[in-house]
Amino acid sequence: MTTAAAEIITLLDKGRGQKLHWFPDDVSVSDLAAVLTGMANSDGGNILIGVAPRSSQVTGIRDAEYLTDIVFQAALLIDPSLVLPIPRILEIQDKQVLSVVVAQGLPHAFNLEGRYLVRRGVRTEPLPPPELRALMIKRGSVQFEAQVPEDASLNDLDFDQIAAYKEALDLPPDEPLEDLLSRRGCMKECDGEMKPTYAGLLLFGLHPQQWAPSATILAARFSGLAFSDQFVKQEIRGTLPQQLRQAETFVRDQLRRVVRLVGLTREETPEYPLEAVRELLVNAVAHRDYNQGGDSIHLHIFADRLEVHSPGDLPGPVTLENLLEARFSRNPVIAQVLSDLGYVERLGYGLNRVLTVMRQNNLPEPKFEEVGGAFRVMIFNSIGEIHPERIPNGEVELKDAIVSPDISRYSDHELNPRQELALGFLATRKRLTNRDYQGLCPDVSSETLRRDLADLVNKGVILKMGTKRGTYYILK
Repeated sequence: MTTAAAEIITLLDKGRGQKLHWFPDDVSVSDLAAVLTGMANSDGGNILIGVAPRSSQVTGIRDAEYLTDIVFQAALLIDPSLVLPIPRILEIQDKQVLSVVVAQGLPHAFNLEGRYLVRRGVRTEPLPPPELRALMIKRGSVQFEAQVPEDASLNDLDFDQIAAYKEALDLPPDEPLEDLLSRRGCMKECDGEMKPTYAGLLLFGLHPQQWAPSATILAARFSGLAFSDQFVKQEIRGTLPQQLRQAETFVRDQLRRVVRLVGLTREETPEYPLEAVRELLVNAVAHRDYNQGGDSIHLHIFADRLEVHSPGDLPGPVTLENLLEARFSRNPVIAQVLSDLGYVERLGYGLNRVLTVMRQNNLPEPKFEEVGGAFRVMIFNSIGEIHPERIPNGEVELKDAIVSPDISRYSDHELNPRQELALGFLATRKRLTNRDYQGLCPDVSSETLRRDLADLVNKGVILKMGTKRGTYYILK
């Protein structure tokens, strides 16, 4: 039995559900199309043809070619036409079963003869209007940013900010501001009157949170590795460009400074590359789901990591698997204006850049997750392993996660930078091997490092323990 067939048997044992349905050999085109539509509007799934409807008994199929044609007929009944992988023929219990897979994260809201269907458990049901609207916004069929609030008017816009935007674009002085906003999708004509869209209000509004209360950033710095009663917090409001500037200021103020050794040169930098943090914030502001009320973007700084939570699942066809390659914007107007202002490249998410910058700084790779209807990115420093809560304001010396506390008591021993690094390692790790020291100074010869350690032993700073390959050093 093939691995795929074994997986199907496991699924059959679990029974039908939201992502699994089966039909007998004589399935009708309309019944098949309905389930395909429901799965396409949900999280995808698997349909098996050749299984008894009221049990999990494999009955098999008679004509695989004919049933494959039925599957594609069903897909063509759906609007827009559902694109499916070629169905697979599996051998199960000496019988053939046709396996049809519907991908998750499809880019459209699908309907069958005007009915928008969804999977709920084992059933396929029509979508209620509020859920349909949410699905169409999520899939990009209707964009929240393009809608116009009923009571909004041009008086709700800050024309000083709009003029600054126009100046950033280097447009002619006589270019009307209303024409600019209309072309950018920040303004629409409604009943013969020009009105701002949600995008216009979020980007240039006098009081953006009047129209989208959750369009804020909640920033907090915690002293330890988890949420605690000790924190610094700021609710960041205003237009989206203003929020990005305020968030960057908060990060600059709250990040600790570390001294990284680059070769034998000390360089003082923030514990996270600011370029990476800026990309995460811009990505969240540009691509979050503004239709999802009740939650803000969250920026959390812990002792060992920084997290950015963006409300809403990944948009359209974007998944965790294709995150760094896929290109789909939930808010193309917002992304375009932020791009005009120099914040974001419209065609990219900036997450590739985050990955690159973290690698360049010898820091762990970022972690991407979908958690509770939100997209979360975490980046890590190299301090958390060494109990950073004990050194909340101290100078940090980083080289492969090494913290160097105060070693000023050894200042009269005329230590070189490599030896200072070794003492910093010993102060936190308690013991140092020759291999550890070579890892700290990879560009230095083993003989030079041996002399360094022998000199520290002769000066009475460290003690040599063990023999041969079991040798290690401790502070005296």
